[in-house]
Amino acid sequence: MNPRTLAQQLVDTDVLEDVSSNVAIAGPGFINVSLDNDFLSSSLGSEPLVAPTNKPLRIVVDYSSPNVAKQMHVGHLRSTVIGDSISRMLTLAGHTVVRQNHIGDWGTAFGKIVAYIDDLKSDQEINSGLEDLEQLYIAASQRFDRDSSFASKAREAVLKLQSHDPRTMDIWQKFIDVSLRHLEDIYGKLDILLTPADIKGESSFNDDLPAVIERLETNGLLVESDGAQCVFINGFVRKDGSRLPMIVQKSDGGYLYHTTDLATLLYRTRELEADQVLYFTDARQILHFQMLFAVAKKAKFAEEATELEHHAFGSILNANGEPLKTRSGENPRLSDLIEQAEIHARNVVEEKSQHLDVEQRSEIAHHVAIGAIKYADLSKNRTSDYKFDLNTMMSLEGNTSPYLQYAHARISAIFARGGINGEEIELDRIRVKHPAEHDLAVRLLRFQEVLEQSITERKAHHMCNYLYDLTVHFTRFYEKCPVLNTESKERDSRLGLCARTAENLRVGLGCLGISVPKRM
Repeated sequence: MNPRTLAQQLVDTDVLEDVSSNVAIAGPGFINVSLDNDFLSSSLGSEPLVAPTNKPLRIVVDYSSPNVAKQMHVGHLRSTVIGDSISRMLTLAGHTVVRQNHIGDWGTAFGKIVAYIDDLKSDQEINSGLEDLEQLYIAASQRFDRDSSFASKAREAVLKLQSHDPRTMDIWQKFIDVSLRHLEDIYGKLDILLTPADIKGESSFNDDLPAVIERLETNGLLVESDGAQCVFINGFVRKDGSRLPMIVQKSDGGYLYHTTDLATLLYRTRELEADQVLYFTDARQILHFQMLFAVAKKAKFAEEATELEHHAFGSILNANGEPLKTRSGENPRLSDLIEQAEIHARNVVEEKSQHLDVEQRSEIAHHVAIGAIKYADLSKNRTSDYKFDLNTMMSLEGNTSPYLQYAHARISAIFARGGINGEEIELDRIRVKHPAEHDLAVRLLRFQEVLEQSITERKAHHMCNYLYDLTVHFTRFYEKCPVLNTESKERDSRLGLCARTAENLRVGLGCLGISVPKRM
């Protein structure tokens, strides 16, 4: 059928009569719908901001996952804030989210440390801070690389660790305790929802590894290659065309992270009863997760209906477009980046908020700094690299967290000037009339759509772009439509639009883990 003819038949049914003020056919058969102001008004007054899903799932989200005995660095930022944001959105949509922090707390790294401490004949350094322990780890690693006899001791120490030798386990536990205190401090500063109860590190699955090998053998998937136990899956080949193995047990009987990840996946699908398992890591692990999921399905570690998803992300770059490093060539520590951001934010707040006392300015500066760091990351397409630039992040103009936070503070100021409790404003008094009100109302009603898109694609930048567009249109509305200085009915309506905008901003930024100060 001719598209314009079909379009005309649809328009003639008046199926869009209740939502539209005008329907027009354009071009080869496009239907342009102008939403009716009464429809917008009634929708804002009656529809909730978020309608929970009618198909709630149990979703395990794996994110952050740092190695202990090292301070968290910039490389952990993206996994942490992206995973946390998607988890918040899934929860808001009505899903049950089980957060998992699969920390690296086992294996060769600890063998090096234990052997090094044994050589020192003292474990007093274990009681110091994580920064000192990190230097201890670096020294042990350097010696491991240049001293073959020490390397042998380190490997023996790994076997002691795996057999739960009391002295070795005591050293290990002290390292873990210091490291976990560091993680809690960083998560607290960044307002990340991970808790100690969410930690399920590599060590948690040590006793399960023999059962993984047995299960693979039972399913006829184990193949011995040069003394090692491997799994070969069709479709995974090297550049020369030879089959690429997943090695699950070394010739000396030791296990690899592939084995631990299989044990972890089995725990998440069976014990945690996950309908979906999501992993957020950098793009270098794409092949690992492709093989992991293929083996897991083949060995029935996960049922066919269980969705296994790896969501990779790009790198953080410096102003020159190079990987972000310190002058010594190391990854910058997250604690240092947070400190730099707070110093920068204090300067911005001192300039803009001199009417507030010192304690208030300090609190606002913290919210602005953390919001700026998170938003700069989340507002970029997850798969892209981005440049870490504090000047851009902290700007009160453009697509930044401070710009959005300031818009929320502006709305709070409107309520304060009018002596109004914004949470008690009745949205059913909204009556959309002015074109600027119309444009704002259309965007206010898009929240559910954007939330679902962000969840479906596992990409928070859709929510960021939406909140920025909403804020731009609120600013235009505020400039063209007086709120407090107008007649009573119009005043109530515009206060309703302000209240709904504040709610969208507060909930939307909450999805990103960003707080909204009432004053700036």
